[in-house]
Amino acid sequence: MNWSRYCLWIVAVCMAQMAFAQTDTSKVYELPAVSVTGLENSHDHTSINIQSLSLYSLETKSPYNLSDALAKIPGISQMNTGNAISKPVIRGLYGNRILVLLSGLRFDNQQFQDEHGLGLSQIGIQQVDVVKGPASILYGTDAMGGVINVIEETPSAKGSNLDANVRLYSNTLGTLTDVGYIKSNGKTWYRIRGGVENHADYADGNNTRVLNSRNSGYYLKLGGGFNHRKWSQNNSYNFSYNRYGFILDSLTRLYVNNGRYSRSMEGPHHNVMLNVFSSINSFKLRKSDLKVTIGSQSNKRAEDEGSGEISLNMHLLSILENAKWEKQLTKKTSLIVNQQFTYENNTNYGKRILIPDAHMLEGNLAAFIRYKPNWQTTIEAGAGYNYKQIQTYKTKMLNIGSINTPDTTMRPFSIGRQSYNAMLGISYIPADRVTLKANVSTGNRAPNLAELSSNGLHEGTYRVEVGTPSLKMEQNINSDVSFEMERGRFYFTASAFYNHINNYIYLAKTNEPAWYGFDRYRYMQQNAALYGGEIRLMEKFTIRGHNIYLNQNYSQVEGRLNDGSYLPFMPANKLHLSATYNIGVNPHNVPQEDQTTLIHYRGTIYIEPELEYILAQNKPANFETATVDFALVNLHLGYRYNSKNDNTTFITLTCRNLLNKAYADHLSRLKYYGFNNQGINIILTVKTNLHK
Repeated sequence: MNWSRYCLWIVAVCMAQMAFAQTDTSKVYELPAVSVTGLENSHDHTSINIQSLSLYSLETKSPYNLSDALAKIPGISQMNTGNAISKPVIRGLYGNRILVLLSGLRFDNQQFQDEHGLGLSQIGIQQVDVVKGPASILYGTDAMGGVINVIEETPSAKGSNLDANVRLYSNTLGTLTDVGYIKSNGKTWYRIRGGVENHADYADGNNTRVLNSRNSGYYLKLGGGFNHRKWSQNNSYNFSYNRYGFILDSLTRLYVNNGRYSRSMEGPHHNVMLNVFSSINSFKLRKSDLKVTIGSQSNKRAEDEGSGEISLNMHLLSILENAKWEKQLTKKTSLIVNQQFTYENNTNYGKRILIPDAHMLEGNLAAFIRYKPNWQTTIEAGAGYNYKQIQTYKTKMLNIGSINTPDTTMRPFSIGRQSYNAMLGISYIPADRVTLKANVSTGNRAPNLAELSSNGLHEGTYRVEVGTPSLKMEQNINSDVSFEMERGRFYFTASAFYNHINNYIYLAKTNEPAWYGFDRYRYMQQNAALYGGEIRLMEKFTIRGHNIYLNQNYSQVEGRLNDGSYLPFMPANKLHLSATYNIGVNPHNVPQEDQTTLIHYRGTIYIEPELEYILAQNKPANFETATVDFALVNLHLGYRYNSKNDNTTFITLTCRNLLNKAYADHLSRLKYYGFNNQGINIILTVKTNLHK
């Protein structure tokens, strides 16, 4: 038995012993409400598998970015190329099979490449809701594996709030600083937030520096709106500019070592600039509700391969609209009609081109019925239609020639794809705080521009990728069942799923002659299936007036192609164990008989040891390598102080990979270069809120 199994056994024994400690019968806690655009519901009264990540989790866990924060949810992992470039993986699906909503509209950050990350910071975010499973009837294409809805901060009461946040990272010698101000008079409100982060190269568990893993970012968020009796509006603007270094095995030979503290981007790197505007308008009609959201997104991605000049330079412009109409037909039946439209235009400005100039149109129309015959039962059903059209153009490369001309294999083309989707589900509450759910739903995804038309070398992966214009649309059908129970101090949930995908698109190495030493890969299709599930148990104990929360969860997923081979980038099975101990300090001056709960304390200290055990992944895809099991020990410490005028100071200390374990996660793209993931990282966060 190796060290990680010993550690796992010791923690399990400790948790078993703690179960015999003094306890009470108070409930664990109330699960947060969810707010998913197109479907707004409580946690219990929907058949859809929805989980939320709160602002508290974003603060206490000190994530590196939003993808890193989401990876704490059972069933969600992250594919990464170093720390900064990462994207969420929901039950084995990622990239264009996961739909991200930002400020109420779908978000496209050119995630068609594995090394193109989600690119969203955690600053200024109030909550993130995650839908596991297809939701294409409400969101159109790409919502095959799930939906991530990013909800930005809004005022909760009258008054103003000024907050300042500073976060320090020991491993990357990095900082993340942001300042925000929000004010509301009850009818109108506005907010502003600015932030900056900067990181040097990280070091792995062997204290080996991973060259050029550095990154930096600048952020600006503006918002404002009003609340009238029949019309409310929420406007938001997001700007970000990020730079991410390329991490390549050749850098150890070619890259100039310019010092441990250097942030210089003289080596190969991405430059990504994002501008997002959206306006959410909610109308109270006579006997129904209407929500109309409009917006635009500008995403500019440039790459410098190390020469000091920009080679790949793409601009993706998106115009988006979504309308949702909801009406209570009877006391037991409600109807939701959802419509959305998306226009995207991709334009190349660089000397090197991976995908051609193109425009894309998509329209979606769906109807969703919710029937509640009694308080125990909720039946949901829906159907939708989607059409997507892609037109590519002859694309000129500056001063070099052209692509998609008769002397190449790719020529301009126009493709239209239509699809139908449906959903049927039931949520049943047989007893108080016991919920059974079952859901069958479909999803679809049109091949993206890279899969259809790429034709060139991508330095981020160092392979020649060739698209296939004849690719069919992916279509999946997913069945999901779950059980939830809360009994006093216990909360337990378990879910299982089976996801069948027709025409799954994947990249495969060919036997074609290499291009100047670089292997050729082509996009291919065949049917596939993914299956697995998650289990979670939370327990609450009280010892001498202080609360202890035990959290245990396990998740697994397996994916296979129709020929029996395994799907790429399948996360390894994962076990997570943690224990949180809350201690109230500095009690208010109240009568002794009233000092019975933590809400009467001005300050709270929490201590949370955490163990993540990642099992071996011995089922790699054809061009992948297997990975061994490993265990990571983390420690979270925090202190929150509440003054008499409701101002707060929050200090956290997070130690990630406390034992400085040298490991390579299966979803790390760096393991193919022989690089490990990050070693020990001590993160100090100080946050101050001033209310008025």
